[in-house]
Amino acid sequence: MIRRLLFDHFWWKLLSLVLAVMLWVNFVGEPELVTSQGVPILYRNLPNDLQIVADLPERVQLELRGPTSRLTAANLAKAAAILDLSDVGKPGERTFTLSSQNVQLPDGVVFLRAVPSQLRLRFDRLAAKDVPVIVRVEQQPPAGYRLVRYEVEPRVMRVAGPEQRVNQITGAQTDALDLSTVIAQSEFRVHTFLADPQVRLESEPMVRVRVWVEKTP
Repeated sequence: MIRRLLFDHFWWKLLSLVLAVMLWVNFVGEPELVTSQGVPILYRNLPNDLQIVADLPERVQLELRGPTSRLTAANLAKAAAILDLSDVGKPGERTFTLSSQNVQLPDGVVFLRAVPSQLRLRFDRLAAKDVPVIVRVEQQPPAGYRLVRYEVEPRVMRVAGPEQRVNQITGAQTDALDLSTVIAQSEFRVHTFLADPQVRLESEPMVRVRVWVEKTP
């Protein structure tokens, strides 16, 4: 009975044993290495009424350990640091520590540390308001002519962003107009611009500016 168990399908059993040994050599016997990898920072569950103030850190450097075959660029392509913001309930500063709990890594790769190991974010209420459009003139009309008046449509624009930043916005400026060749009524379509990158336009950024130019008396 024992002889039959040992020698029935002997060659298949021998092949299976060889394959098992090869797999063990490849994965268990493979030397481990340590590497440093830059990964993106992902933010999730930010409350709808809050916004992060200042520029968001986009990447963090991770120190990782694992078998050589696991530390390839292709295998680490989906690695990321994920910060859950669901428990942020009010404006102010919050510090987040990066650990193995908020790092997404492929199987077989071990997190050692992050550089920087902590991120401090500032949160503010999301606010919006209407601000006037400010027309900028770079070049005045040619000699012997003067700008009598201008009209801009729309006259106000909706802006949104962190409350403290929005409160400091006094207007949306147009690109500068060049009137150096204008000697009569004319019309321009120009973009508007906000000086604070943390505040965004909710309105269409293009405006129409009509100017009236006449001869100097």
